[in-house]
Amino acid sequence: MQNPANARCRPAPPELLQCLSDRFQERCRTGASERERHGRDESPYDTTPPDCVVYPTTSEEVAEAVRLCAAYRVPIIAFGAGTSIEGHIMPIEGGVTLDLSLMNHLIAVNAEDLTATVEAGVTRKQLNAAIEDTGLFFPVDPGADATLGGMAATRASGSNAVRYGTMRENVLGLKVVTADGEIVHTARRAKKSSAGYDLTRIFVGSEGTLGIITEVTVRLFPQPEAVSAAVCPFGDVAGAVNTVIRTIQRGVPVARAELLDALSITAVNRYSKTTLKEQPTLFLEFHGTPASVNEQAETVQSIAREHGGHDFEWAVDSEARMRLWDARHSAFLACLQLRPGARAFVTDACVPISRLAECIMATIEDTHTSTLPCPILGHVGDGNFHCIIIVDPANPAEIEEAERLNQRVMRRALAMDGTCTGEHGVGMHKIALLHEEFGEHGVDLMRRLKQAWDPLNILNPGKVVSLV
Repeated sequence: MQNPANARCRPAPPELLQCLSDRFQERCRTGASERERHGRDESPYDTTPPDCVVYPTTSEEVAEAVRLCAAYRVPIIAFGAGTSIEGHIMPIEGGVTLDLSLMNHLIAVNAEDLTATVEAGVTRKQLNAAIEDTGLFFPVDPGADATLGGMAATRASGSNAVRYGTMRENVLGLKVVTADGEIVHTARRAKKSSAGYDLTRIFVGSEGTLGIITEVTVRLFPQPEAVSAAVCPFGDVAGAVNTVIRTIQRGVPVARAELLDALSITAVNRYSKTTLKEQPTLFLEFHGTPASVNEQAETVQSIAREHGGHDFEWAVDSEARMRLWDARHSAFLACLQLRPGARAFVTDACVPISRLAECIMATIEDTHTSTLPCPILGHVGDGNFHCIIIVDPANPAEIEEAERLNQRVMRRALAMDGTCTGEHGVGMHKIALLHEEFGEHGVDLMRRLKQAWDPLNILNPGKVVSLV
């Protein structure tokens, strides 16, 4: 899929590349393979390599790189794990990519305060492995082992959000490098504050267009005393979705409620060598005391039976639960293997829970009119679901059809008072839809903020809002 045309390409001049090479030496790389790897993510867009890749190790080095790029008016793009799917990290105007993977140190774990401060390159799995002995965990789980900096930048979510919230609720403060190369702390570690503008919330979800996140302070949670997981197949998707809606409306504090349709289950069985029934299926998890977990599970099981759910299969021990959730997390890769060599358009609709069944069923009707494989899955506990549209990237007709389906899903969500992106972010794919979601005046406020904080438009240009 071609990237949006942009006549304002600003490649890095030889003088800047020499300055960066002198400063960062072997950590400034211009090899073709290195540049290619940093010119793509999991989106269907064509690769757009940067002019060079720099690996900083401190916030001060990030600030130096930003100041050098600002002096030459060259774009600079932050890169985490490369798992985004809306083209967030693609240098569509050329420039310099900052790979933050070497900034992967835990700075502080304050177990008594239930907080941790990490460098931006720390991944969620790395953090949880490091704090396992404290009896705490970090709950935001987007599936991929993304970096905490990237998760903050895209306001990531995931399977635990129905109980623990998204990055918006779980980031307490940030260290950010601004477009003029200054280092800013957005908040302290206090649980709440009424001091000034909420800079943290402005940067969370800004996708590297207002500043480059170099440190993140996050909330931690006590590991639950008891955890139980289950899978429950249904005769149809509507029964599964209505079970979740009723569960949420009853106030059951379910920790995870994930939906996979029959095609997704087929893909998962092939990829992960599981033997799940190839029907629409809920993956559920309950956290709490042994008594509360049992009570939650019994309530949900009863609700599921009312909506055609059957054959609850339990995974109580940690190894069985790990296998279950590994299979769920592999669903995206599994769906891609339905057509080896294909790419995926991934829709990201989120609607009020009362409209969820209606939105998903209408989306299913759309997929029935298409010849493309379109498995559906999602974090339905908070009204968020995805349609993974599998396409041949070399076939323009398939690309056009995928985009048609994608637009219908997003506009349907907007018509139901939902959002065009529940967790994946805007990138460069959904810029036009922001006008429908927020109106011209709302988008103009965002544009003016971008122009004020990044007047040279060097921070990840071409993402979130259009300046032309």
